[in-house]
Amino acid sequence: MWFSAAKVKGETEIGGCRSRRVRGGHCRLPSWRAHPPADAQHGPGGVACNPAVGGPSKSTLVHEVDALGGLIGRLADRTYLQRRVLNRSKGPAVRALRAQTGKREYSVAMRAVLDEASSGAGSTLDVREGMVDDLVVDANDRVAGVTTHFGGAFRAPAVVLTTGTFLGGAIWVGAKSLPAGRAGEMASFGLTETLGTLGFETGRLKTGTPARADSRSVDYSVMVPQPSDEDDHWFSFDSTEWVRRPTVPCHLTRTTTATHDLIRENLHLTPQYGGFMTSAGPRYCPSVEDKVVRFAGRESHQIFLEPEGRAIHELYVQGFSTAMPEHVQLAMLHSLPGMEACKMVRPAYSVDYDYLPATQLSRTLMTKTVAGLFLAGQVCGTTGYEEAAAQGWVAGVNASLYSASAPLLTLPRESSFIGTMLDDLTTKDLREPYRVLTSRSEYRLLLRADNAETETAQSRREQPPRRLPPKRPPVTSPAA
Repeated sequence: MWFSAAKVKGETEIGGCRSRRVRGGHCRLPSWRAHPPADAQHGPGGVACNPAVGGPSKSTLVHEVDALGGLIGRLADRTYLQRRVLNRSKGPAVRALRAQTGKREYSVAMRAVLDEASSGAGSTLDVREGMVDDLVVDANDRVAGVTTHFGGAFRAPAVVLTTGTFLGGAIWVGAKSLPAGRAGEMASFGLTETLGTLGFETGRLKTGTPARADSRSVDYSVMVPQPSDEDDHWFSFDSTEWVRRPTVPCHLTRTTTATHDLIRENLHLTPQYGGFMTSAGPRYCPSVEDKVVRFAGRESHQIFLEPEGRAIHELYVQGFSTAMPEHVQLAMLHSLPGMEACKMVRPAYSVDYDYLPATQLSRTLMTKTVAGLFLAGQVCGTTGYEEAAAQGWVAGVNASLYSASAPLLTLPRESSFIGTMLDDLTTKDLREPYRVLTSRSEYRLLLRADNAETETAQSRREQPPRRLPPKRPPVTSPAA
């Protein structure tokens, strides 16, 4: 896959195709993946935020991805800490499985899948590490490959761009910010400008993550235990993945009047209310200060303490996302029942990043401007592991089909929640992070978690052929 790149007047030339030389970017190709560091938690398959899978409508996405051959459901079944079925008292259309997984276990399991696929003489996957420096586009506006920061180059008839929160990312704690995609990992810069020169519109969104607390400093006796369901429920339709594991409980506490007073007194110190950051955040996953402001009449809000692993002493403080200064965060944590003496391992923060409105894509997730360039995940304006997994499957499959000059796959809106999401993203002007909701699908009584295998498989069998752009001529490697 490696070959030398010739420099031509400050540009990089690959088989006659010149790149726009702008630094910064992460991309993934069908046969090239960013290689994870020694800590697999932050490589491909790494769990960046809450190690939970599923929930209302999201569990249906996981079931659909599993029916199509994706891995998120299988890995969640292999690494769960606890599982609960939500909305049991309601109809089957809104019942949802949610699993808390082991953060490191999930990442190690995903890494093992990649290692197995990339080993042996017959391997179809090559794993490489590198910072993608630029896209290479030919004279006919078709992608030809990528170049890396240190001068490496990869030819590729298709490129899948999955930048997450790293594209121009900045994390915020109070009025202080740091260029990063997430804590401890550098952001990528320059690729936004490259995409702009190619004619793409870009925007800015934000998300956030709560503080992590030391589980050994928490008093669980005053909290409400949230044990796993006794009966078995699984994401995968493959019964060989149905292996029972010991479970770990979560715990429920609540905000207090003291918590709300602290938030109101310090609102001006947050990036959003202080005017330091203007990016739009997710409406359906608000920060704790947003909850206090929007629902001023509420005396308290639920806070769930969720373990991040069996051998990890960190608790994910679900429902307590904030960007307050660190000393205020600690006071807020100490105002919660059972957490009066807790130790904060890592502070919460907000992160804002660049994205491309997905109306610039077709439902195959290939861009309309550059043939062979596919996007998936938060770069399309979505939020959530499940949404990213579904888009990644569609973009990856279609990139492979495009490379083989085969008809591309399109999932109709009525076929699945994946199809509903893709239709929403590519046809509606969405200016806030998008997440799948049961109410978004007018076919929700038919598209359920319990029949996802049948409905999704049927949709694939009924795929009509699609016309492809003309096949581009073969690209040859220039001389070193």
